[in-house]
Amino acid sequence: MNGIPTFLKWAGGKSQLIEQYKPFFPKKIERYFEPFLGSGAVFFFIKKTFNPKEVFLSDINEESIITFKVVRDKVEELIRNLKKRKKLHSKEYFYKVRKEKPQELSGVERASRLIYLNKTCYNGLYRVNAKGEFNVPFGEYKNPSIFDEKVLREASKLLKDINIEVAFFERILDKAKRGDFIYFDPPYFPISKTSSFTSYQKDVFLEKEQRKLAEVFKELDKRGCLLMLSNSDHPLIRKLYDGFNIHKIKARRSISCIGTNRRKINELLIINYKNKNLNSFVKQVNL
Repeated sequence: MNGIPTFLKWAGGKSQLIEQYKPFFPKKIERYFEPFLGSGAVFFFIKKTFNPKEVFLSDINEESIITFKVVRDKVEELIRNLKKRKKLHSKEYFYKVRKEKPQELSGVERASRLIYLNKTCYNGLYRVNAKGEFNVPFGEYKNPSIFDEKVLREASKLLKDINIEVAFFERILDKAKRGDFIYFDPPYFPISKTSSFTSYQKDVFLEKEQRKLAEVFKELDKRGCLLMLSNSDHPLIRKLYDGFNIHKIKARRSISCIGTNRRKINELLIINYKNKNLNSFVKQVNL
């Protein structure tokens, strides 16, 4: 995990890619934005490495944003609640918790529910149906590691005084200015009919949304912001960001419903600035 205190599993999470990302980051970061928060792996690395003066984290996933806020503000209460859930853990308890309506729970209960389901469901997926209801089945783990007190406490310290909100990525245009560093990790554009990861939210993120994101990216580029974006290696994505610096990254991703059936595939990392660190990145894959 490279010392990154992520407390949620997230398909497409970046913990395993940080080493490859390192040469691409700017040398200095004063203000940082991440509008597709996910597991927060890149944020935690940026915070520990660069300690920016201001950080703005956002996502449209209300459940995850509430969870990050609870970790920031009420971590000890959250840990106590998770301990209770761990004692009650069973297949029957899992489905009982899954049926709960998050909107009827307190913030702490809502956060512990998400962490519990995330760490005990099948393959650590986060998926919702058209109604926004979590619908991943039970994971057959003998002794699931539901939470780590040390990780949660470290994450809480790193999140202290950080701006966290539920927001669409377009909202970044209201705050970002010249010199700000912004990392975009949107739902990847599917490279096949079976590879879509757009069901984390009831709202889809397909070609229309990818084009809108590219427009926002180009507007921020005109402002003088420093931009980094990850996505699938697909002709549409290459076309949308033609003219920017496009690099290949090797990622190990699942290629079937079997979690152990994985292979390395190409992903794209797109930046709008030159970085001298790249000259020493001898392992970079040639385009």
